[in-house]
Amino acid sequence: MAMMRLSTAASDGKANLHQGAVGVGLNIATGSAIRGVQFDRPCFSHPDTGHDLASLVVPQWNTLLHLAAGCYEMTGLGYLGTDMVLDRAHGPMLLELNARPGLAIQMTNGEGLRRRLDLIERQPDGVSVEERVAFAQHHFARQSELVESPDSAPASA
Repeated sequence: MAMMRLSTAASDGKANLHQGAVGVGLNIATGSAIRGVQFDRPCFSHPDTGHDLASLVVPQWNTLLHLAAGCYEMTGLGYLGTDMVLDRAHGPMLLELNARPGLAIQMTNGEGLRRRLDLIERQPDGVSVEERVAFAQHHFARQSELVESPDSAPASA
């Protein structure tokens, strides 16, 4: 699974979800936004800027996926989290690996991890980075849920 965290005035400019940042679940196949959450409630636009979350697409997505998938060989961990950024000068950069990543990614994606982990565990050992990325993009692609219904209202900060 993948998500981006957007800082807000409520989170004091930090990207911590528990402080009020917006979490945006991402389609693993494309890097496009699936679902937004702030304070555990659906969020359709950034609370400070009004920017429509459905329009978000992460640039250089395939490079980020390959970078994250390559961390398995580096660590030997079967389940890990990667914190990455897109730097203007250097492009995608790995900041940190987490052996025990938070599970809020399930909320931002609107789906639990169990089904995905079960499917991944049935895969053979020795699969290349490219094959793992292709597998994830094929099996875990999702459509956006960021179409606001007439009866709903965006979560406020």
